[in-house]
Amino acid sequence: MNPDISGLWPAMLTPVAADGALDTPRALAHARHLLAQGSDGITLFGTTSEGPAFTNAERKGLLEHLIANGIQPEQIVVTTTCSALADAIDLGRHAIAQGCMRQLFMPPFYFRQPPDAGVMASVTAVVDGIGDPRLKMLLYHIPALSSVVFTHDSIRTLAERHRGQVIGVKDSSGSLEHGLALAKAFPQLAILSGAEQYVAEIMRAGGSGSINGLANIAPALMARIIANPAQVSPDDEKLVLDLLALLSLRPGLAFVNVYKTMLAEQTGDDAWLNVRAPLSPLEPEVEQAVRAAYRAIGAALSRV
Repeated sequence: MNPDISGLWPAMLTPVAADGALDTPRALAHARHLLAQGSDGITLFGTTSEGPAFTNAERKGLLEHLIANGIQPEQIVVTTTCSALADAIDLGRHAIAQGCMRQLFMPPFYFRQPPDAGVMASVTAVVDGIGDPRLKMLLYHIPALSSVVFTHDSIRTLAERHRGQVIGVKDSSGSLEHGLALAKAFPQLAILSGAEQYVAEIMRAGGSGSINGLANIAPALMARIIANPAQVSPDDEKLVLDLLALLSLRPGLAFVNVYKTMLAEQTGDDAWLNVRAPLSPLEPEVEQAVRAAYRAIGAALSRV
């Protein structure tokens, strides 16, 4: 296992009130639950967390609240992705001041398909701007959503340029072949898969674990798979696929909405249905279809 980071680090859903305000008590309770169910840590303000929809002040405030209430800094990956590099640097410095060295970064995503030179310049600007040798940065590869691509050449260059600070890749390509290629090409780096159905196979090839959204719903299941990737039971494999199938229950569903609806059904807490604009709640008929499909999977994922 990679010494810098390994295991399960759920991409934590961010609870919000009906008016979109960040709900810190629910966030703390959810973080505690994920850790109690076997997660090695949590990942804040990535894509599943609706991260770019929150201000730096909100993101800093939640991080401070979690740490003040017992979540250990070493149990947190802080996502610093922002539309401006100065804001990413600001979040990175703040996270390190709180003791959170592990950070997840994707360059600004509003220009489509930036060249390798620009992608690498963004990472270097943030690493140098944070200016702390203790930084442990994961490169966030999610091209289908961001159009920002970390090629093998750019990963290799950044890992050499920022040795000991660029420690790995969070691969949300959704491709088994891509994840396997990363694990083979970069055995010295932490390769964390975002594709739940491929985590075990990528770990068997040298991957370090996972940052994923399904762990919000099934942390014990994902922790069990990651703890023993060589011997995943057929029942666990099927359960992962059954749960992931809900994400495409209807065309064009936002995965954040589906995960939050599943969590609302699981917990009996409909506050989890709230999302922050530009997302909007599911139509009632679609919400009920997601709930029914989740219930049909059975009682295997009870929070008890």
